[in-house]
Amino acid sequence: MHKHHIVFKSQGGLDFELNYKYLSTEDHEGSNGPHMNKRIDLLYKKELQNLLYCLFSKPEYSIKEIAKVLGKSTRYMEKHFRSVPSAAGIYQRENIIRKLMGGKLY
Repeated sequence: MHKHHIVFKSQGGLDFELNYKYLSTEDHEGSNGPHMNKRIDLLYKKELQNLLYCLFSKPEYSIKEIAKVLGKSTRYMEKHFRSVPSAAGIYQRENIIRKLMGGKLY
């Protein structure tokens, strides 16, 4: 099995379990895989985005809450959320999801 980043690191994707999809070699690298088929790539991204909207249902979160939801350390999240706008360390839902989606919403 191949571990595929749904939001590629080159697109600003982060390392958290929900951003991975485990695919066979053919499903990952074949003509119908996300690297060769934009429709499949977009489908995976929309699925992740919808899941993130479900998980982050409150309007605001602290960095500790974000880290807990994603199963990552607070330090990891602090490092990657430095450029995300916040008010006194509180992040808006939309900004959180946009960051986790590599800066884009689909």
